[in-house]
Amino acid sequence: MKSFFVVIGLLLIMTTIVSCSKDKSIQNNDSISGSNAASVFIPSWVGTSIVGEMIHPANNPLTLEGIDLGRELFYETQLSGDNTMSCASCHFQEFNFSDSARFSTGITGAMGDRQAMSIVNLAWDDSFFWDGRAISLEEQALGPVVNPIELNDTWVNVISKLQASAKYPLLFQKAFGTSVIDSNLVTKAIAQFERTMVSFNSDYDSYFYQGDTSALTSSEKNGYDLFFGQAECIHCHSGPLLNDPVFRNNGLDDVFADLGLGDVTGLVSDNGKFKVPTLRNIAESGPYMHDGRFSTLEEVVEHYNSGVQGGSPNLDSEMTHFIGGLSLTAAEKADLVSFLKTFTDDSFLNNSDFSDPN
Repeated sequence: MKSFFVVIGLLLIMTTIVSCSKDKSIQNNDSISGSNAASVFIPSWVGTSIVGEMIHPANNPLTLEGIDLGRELFYETQLSGDNTMSCASCHFQEFNFSDSARFSTGITGAMGDRQAMSIVNLAWDDSFFWDGRAISLEEQALGPVVNPIELNDTWVNVISKLQASAKYPLLFQKAFGTSVIDSNLVTKAIAQFERTMVSFNSDYDSYFYQGDTSALTSSEKNGYDLFFGQAECIHCHSGPLLNDPVFRNNGLDDVFADLGLGDVTGLVSDNGKFKVPTLRNIAESGPYMHDGRFSTLEEVVEHYNSGVQGGSPNLDSEMTHFIGGLSLTAAEKADLVSFLKTFTDDSFLNNSDFSDPN
């Protein structure tokens, strides 16, 4: 209950007015010829004192032209070997820019072995993919193009196709001051577009941050109490981002079929650890976990209620709360699922600024 009263205290001191703020890190882009500085507008309560500065590489400031180009490229099928698939082929807006399939299928019919992660509020992240193998959105965008079970092309071939197109040389000229296209500029543009994918407009936000007590039903309020109390969710899913920067082993397995972070670092102590995903729009992001093993939120809740493997190597210290089970009743589990659905932001899922421009 202590965490519950802490949360109530925070609610009382949080501002109840939502306004727009401009990120200072994107003001100066004089080095980008002919482009116009852009900013991402977020509610005033998502301040740097809470989530930190939105990450903008000094060599890739947000511009209107860069964002527009990135949007075109996100949906561009010429990024694939057979010109049939794009980034959006595995990251669908209606599914929180994730994939409703457990594993995405590439252009050759080959299937991946991890669930496609959502693209939402990634502008504050500094590690990407379930195993953290990329440290920027720009770096993250490089991999899928050449991955043999994803877009399965070469950057040389992709650049040749874009350079020969009727529209892209001009779009790159507008965005970056050059019509000569390369992979570095492609990934910069995609990263700019992805940084605009901000979601902070849910019933939960209205209730918690803006003090609208009518925003949640009685079942959802019961779930709220459980989330911050008995169900122990708040330990790994907190703050406006509803995630955590730490890689954790949440007790899925005693024996690992996928080493996760350990595959990247080579450290045995990192085996079985994966990136903690955001709960923003989680109801639309299934299936769940790095391998998509759970189809529903009910299954996810039951894992934490009764399924955490206490003998899992490198089990995260926060998982000690779950060893032996939480003993949630059927009604409590249903209320918790109802509350998780209050993180849904329909304005984000239906925002035409993020949809296919063609």
